[in-house]
This record gives sequence, C-alpha cells and structure tokens, in this order.
Amino acid sequence: MPAAAGRGFDLGLPFRSLVSKLVLLLIIFCAVPVILYTQFREADAEKRFLLMESVREQGRVVAESLRPLLEQQEVSSLPLLNDEVARFANQQTGVKILFRPTGEYGAESFFFVASQPTIAPTELAEERDRLVERGVFDNLAQSCWGELSMALRHRRPSGEEELLTSITPINTGAGCWAVITTHSTAEFLGTSIDQPYWKTIEVRIAAAIYFAMAIFTIGLFVSIWRGLMRFRYLARSIRTGKSGHVSFGKQNRVPELAPVAEEFDRMTLALQDSAESIRLAAEDNAHAFKTPIAIMRQSLEPLRRLVAPEEVRGQRALDVLEVSIDRLDHLVAYARRLEETTAELLDPPRQRIVLTEMVERMLAAYADTFASRRLILDARLQEGVAVLAGEDLLETVLENVIDNAVEVSPHGSKIIVELRKVNDRAELSLLDRGPGVPHGELTRIFERYVSLRSKPAGDPEQDGGEGNPHMGIGLWIVRRNLQAIGGSVRAENRPDGGLAMVMRFPLAG
Repeated sequence: MPAAAGRGFDLGLPFRSLVSKLVLLLIIFCAVPVILYTQFREADAEKRFLLMESVREQGRVVAESLRPLLEQQEVSSLPLLNDEVARFANQQTGVKILFRPTGEYGAESFFFVASQPTIAPTELAEERDRLVERGVFDNLAQSCWGELSMALRHRRPSGEEELLTSITPINTGAGCWAVITTHSTAEFLGTSIDQPYWKTIEVRIAAAIYFAMAIFTIGLFVSIWRGLMRFRYLARSIRTGKSGHVSFGKQNRVPELAPVAEEFDRMTLALQDSAESIRLAAEDNAHAFKTPIAIMRQSLEPLRRLVAPEEVRGQRALDVLEVSIDRLDHLVAYARRLEETTAELLDPPRQRIVLTEMVERMLAAYADTFASRRLILDARLQEGVAVLAGEDLLETVLENVIDNAVEVSPHGSKIIVELRKVNDRAELSLLDRGPGVPHGELTRIFERYVSLRSKPAGDPEQDGGEGNPHMGIGLWIVRRNLQAIGGSVRAENRPDGGLAMVMRFPLAG
C-alpha cells in the first residue's frame, strides 16, 4: 500500500509543477480560440445566409416595382428615373440603375441612368469602371437575362463603403437595364460577407481582448516563476557565501511573495544564530571537559610512584585508568568536531583561502611524521589555487585525509599529493600505497561510525575497545565539511595498489 501511494505521488508530481501548469495553460489558450472561431464562423455563416436571402428578396421587389416604368420608359426621358428610384431608397438601402442600348455589347457599354444615393456627374465614369472591375456585369455582357445574386463590397468614389447585394436585369426593346441594390448599414458591413471571417470587427476586438488576457496570465506565471528563481539563486548564493547579507525581502519583486521572503529571512537568521550557538557550546563544553581530564591525567603520575612495580593488580588498574582517560579525551575531541561540523552545515564559513599555501603549510607540519615512518612525499601543487571555504573547516579536512594516508601507508612507500584546477573547481588528490578499500565499501567509508581499519591486537581494555581512536567519523566529517561549502569527495582504488582520495572545492572568484 505505501509503495502504491509513493507511485501515485511520483506520477502526480509533474502536474504540480508550475512549468507543467503553464504549458497546459498555453495549450488551452491555443485550443480555445480555434474551437470558438469555428463555432462563431458557422453561426456567422448562418446569419449571413439569412441576411442575404432577405436583401435579395428586397432587391427583387425593387426591380419588379421598377419594371413597368423601365419597359415603357423612353430614352429621352431617362434622367427622370432619379425621382422614381428615390422612392425605393433610404439611408441604409441604395439603388443603382444602368442601361445598355440595343446593339451594344460588353460590360463597358453600360452607363448610369439613376442612382440613390446620388453620384456626382464627375464621378459617374469612375463608379462605372469600378463596377466593371469587380465583374458586376460579366454575366450580362453577352445576354441580358436572369436574376443574379451578389455579395460584393464596393467602395464609392467618395470613399464610402457599401455592399452590392443583387443585380436584376430587365430586357426591353430599347436595351438592357440593370437594377443593382446596395446596403451600407453596419449590420452588413460588420459581417464576414465578401471578406475573411477573421477580419470582422467582432473577431478583431475579441482577439485583442483574448490575447491581452493571455499575455497578462502568462506574464503572471512568468513573474511568479522569476520570483521563485530569484529566491533560488539567492539561497544558492547564501549557501555558497557569495551574497553577503543580502536578504530575500530586498530581492523580492512580487508583493504576494513578500511574506514568504520575510519567513526565509527569519529562517536564515535563525540558522546563522543556531550555528553560532552550537560553535560556542562546542568550545565551552570541550573546555569544561578538558580541564578535569587534564587534572586526572596529572594525578596518575604520583599514583604510579606510590604503587610498587610488583603490585600487578595496582599497575593494571592504573593502566586501565590511563586508557580510559585517553578514550575520554578522544571522545571529547570528536564530540567537539561533530558539533563544529553541524554548525558549519547550518552556516558554512566563506572566505578566500589560497589552498596551495594551506596544503604546503599542513604538509610541512607533518614533516616529522613522514620522516619517522620513512614515507616519501611527492607534492604536485599548482600555484595560486584559491577556494571559498573556512580556514578551520579546511584544516579539519586536510588533517583527516593526511592522517588516514599516513596511517595506512607502509614504511618507505610514497604518498602523492596533487592540487590543480579542473574547470570551475579545485581538485586535491591524496594517493597512498595502503591496502585500499573493498570495491563495495568505497562509498560506505564516508558514512558515520564506519571504519574498516583493523584494531591493534591485544587486550581490549588496553587497545581501547570501543574507545579506539578510529571511531569512523573522520571521513564522514570530511564529506560533510566539503558538502557544506559546495564541494565533494570520492575514494578510488588505484590500479597498481593503494587508495586515491579525490576532493573538489569551489574556486574563489
């Protein structure tokens, strides 16, 4: 059951992501306009069909009403038609009448007879030419027969736009008459008649509102994401010691995230205060324990002088006391190092330290130890390698790995210490000729209380028993200290025997 719950959580985790929700929102923003556009276009087509049927019927009525007048109209009295046409026209509906005499052919043979609204005499030829270009008379060019339906947008010479809705031909003995009805109301011009649906004013306004809403929503997501990323970079800077005392609240740009930023600042301050308290407590506790331990150690000397050498039980008791005091001393030292490591994890120190000089100084301090064990030191240190860390933290790391290398190295063998820059990291390697570590244990040696070194043979009471100095926290402290400053450590068995301890440190800018 728990496993199933865990799988459900893993499957649902991507959908809780802000980026996943933004992608889903983008898909919706892309899909919704397509769906709505299709539905509205179909509704507009139905509306357009009904409108066109209505105006075509109106055009037929106007043409039939004028037919008796046109059939008996003499050519000499054609200008009088304007008064008759005015009875059928209004502000929304217009009528144009053109005439082509018998014996003439082609669209260019038509000329204006009457028009409502009226057209200036100087614009008649231009108006006729525009109608010819739109193909209004194409079907009447050869014969003057049949009612024709249209839906053409037409712009008058005056600049006003109208919709040509129908043309009705009337064939008489004098020639071919063409009665054209037009509409100029927004009810027609605002639709998609004779133009793509997306050009209609409603679609454009809706699209503008929709895109503005989409941009605003996406911008809201992006602003929240940028605020979170700013927190992330600031947290990383605080962890790596690059930001100084810059607060989350000062870096925040989103008002809704202000309470979160304030809590982050309080948490950071609490962690720093806790780290400082732990450091002080470690120092005070170590000092408090070291004093009575030193007194006990000094008190053993007069006791040894008082107990005769032949008193075996007395001498053994003194030996046990001395071992116990040494064990207690080690425990106090390790307890202090554990507390200091915990403090450094909460608030790791950050300063520019030339690691090359520190390694040289530490190796010089071990000169006597190397000489007593006849160990050969081969130092290959790149000059001027500086890292971001704390001096005490680095000394603890170097002391532990050097101690390990010295203790496992056979007499007369070589220890190689190599320091170099690798990309944006400083890499420090210690290579010894010890027994190495079983392959499956290479990562376990960095765990707490794990030690693979064999204990000295002898009486458990004298060799320290559980109080043996190899308590298995040295390499654990190395790993934790390096993790605290953004570094890492790994162990590798050398192909020709021995162990390589490889540590990486963040370079100082």
